[in-house]
Amino acid sequence: MPSTDDSKTEIRVVRCQEDYAKVIAIRAIVYIGEQRCPYDEEFDGNDYSATQFLAFVDGEPVGTLRIRYFADFVKCERLAVRPEYREGQVAERLLQYAFDLCGKKGFRVVVGQTQARLIPYMQKHFGAKVVGEKHNFSDHEYFPVNIPIRSRNDSFGLDTDPMILVRPEGEWDVPGILERSMSRAATNPGAD
Repeated sequence: MPSTDDSKTEIRVVRCQEDYAKVIAIRAIVYIGEQRCPYDEEFDGNDYSATQFLAFVDGEPVGTLRIRYFADFVKCERLAVRPEYREGQVAERLLQYAFDLCGKKGFRVVVGQTQARLIPYMQKHFGAKVVGEKHNFSDHEYFPVNIPIRSRNDSFGLDTDPMILVRPEGEWDVPGILERSMSRAATNPGAD
């Protein structure tokens, strides 16, 4: 039986092809396998314009989520947790991690389309508000929802140090490789 010990859950941003392969595998299990979603509807052309997240339990990839960015909001999509890991808080931790990252970027609202059966969960845990009529796609009933993101005092702005903004997504508290390059003198190669 897989572990549902939430202290062993790790969430991270997808940064390499190997991690993206894990995203594909999880979504194939949940959406294509369980929910019988057609391949072309699941892999809809938006994966490379999104930030993808992975959840691991004891090093095993168990959940995923993607976020796409728009002017005044973010769109939460493709939350999937493997069936044998749904007893714990993997989904809640994935969503909270992504929402915290979006809050750091200055966003204040998440929009989504939540399956009708999951509306009570999203309302209870995230304050989701249904903002429109039920609609159907990929053979399931959905409602459009808005979810508030908790305000942060440390969100980014125009005055944020530019070297912080070039750090890897979600790792803004750790100096990045470009900061290490600052120790070299500027030789301006190729600027003849």
